[in-house]
Amino acid sequence: MKVFRGFNHPGIAQACALTIGNFDGVHRGHQAMLALLKNEASHRGIASCVMSFEPHPRDYFAALLNKPELAPERIATLRDKLTELARCGIDQVVVLPFDAKLAQQKPQAFIAEVLLQGLGARYVLVGDDFRFGAQRAGDYAMLDAAGQQRGFDVARMNSYEVHGLRVSSSAVRSALNCGDMHEVTRLLGRPFSISGHVIHGRKLGRSLGASQSGGDDGFRTLNLRFNHDKPAASGIFAVQVHGLAAQALIGVANLGKRPSLDPTDVNGGRVLLEVHCFDWPAHLGAEEGYGKIIRVDLLHKLHDELKYDSFDALTKGIAKDCDDARAFFASRHGQTQRQNTRDRI
Repeated sequence: MKVFRGFNHPGIAQACALTIGNFDGVHRGHQAMLALLKNEASHRGIASCVMSFEPHPRDYFAALLNKPELAPERIATLRDKLTELARCGIDQVVVLPFDAKLAQQKPQAFIAEVLLQGLGARYVLVGDDFRFGAQRAGDYAMLDAAGQQRGFDVARMNSYEVHGLRVSSSAVRSALNCGDMHEVTRLLGRPFSISGHVIHGRKLGRSLGASQSGGDDGFRTLNLRFNHDKPAASGIFAVQVHGLAAQALIGVANLGKRPSLDPTDVNGGRVLLEVHCFDWPAHLGAEEGYGKIIRVDLLHKLHDELKYDSFDALTKGIAKDCDDARAFFASRHGQTQRQNTRDRI
C-alpha cells in the first residue's frame, strides 16, 4: 500500500475508486465499506484509494476555538490506522492535512480540485452521514449531482450493524471508555491493539520490581508513545505482545499519563503504553528491546489508572496487577481447553 501526504506526488494513481473519512479504529463498518470499494475498483481496473485527514477535523476546530473538550478521543494512532487499511487490501492512502485552507474550501471547489484534479476519482463511496466542505455544506445529494454532471459514479453505504447495534467509531470509543474489551473486539472484528517503536523511559520499573522480586531487572517495561493527548482507552490491562519472540508474550500494561510519577520525567505528560512482559525473551538481553516495532493487544481491563502515595505502594500495586493479569490468562486458557473438549465430544 502506498501512502501519500497530500496528492501532489509522483507515483500517485492517475485514476481511483475513492472513499473519504477519518477511519478511526477501522472497525467492521469501515471494513465492509473498504471491501465494497475494492470490488468497485477491481471492476473498473483502477486503484482503490482512501482519503483521510490528519489532524482529525475536530482536533483542528478544538485548537482553533481553544476548546480542547471538542477534540475527539482517539481510538488509534495514524500508524495503526494505516496498518489496518493495508490489511484490508487498499492500494493507496492519501492523508490530507486538515488546515485553514481545507476548512474554508467550498464544497464545489473540493470536488473539482481535490476529488477530480487531485485524485482522478471515477467512483466515490461515502457513508450515510457524509458531509464535506466549508461549514459542512456539502452532502451526498450535492456529490451525486456533481457526479452526474462531471462523469464519476457516486454511491452511499448505509450503516453497518452487528446484532442490531450500529457499528461506529463512537460505539468503539464508548466501549473503550467502559473497559468492555469483549465488546470492542466484537465491533473491531479483532482485539484492540497499539503498535510502535519501543522507546527509552526512566527505567524506574526495574528498581521497583527488583525490591519485590529480588531480581536485577524487576518490572521491566516496554514503552510505546500514543501520539494523541486523549486516547479512548486508558488504565491497566492484561495484554499480549507480538514482535519480540516467535510466540506472543503475555503481560500487563498501563495506558495513560502515569499519575504516580514525576510529571517532569523524560516522558512526563505524554500518553504512554508501558508494558511488562511476564517472561522476558533471553535472546534480547537487557537492552535489545529498544527500537523494535511491537504490537500490543489489550485484551482485558483490570482497572483505571491509580495514583499511589509512595514507590512502595506503587510496587505492591504493580505486583497485584501482575497477579490479576495472570489469573485472567489462566481463566482464559481454561475456557479454551473446556471448549476444545466440548468440540471433541
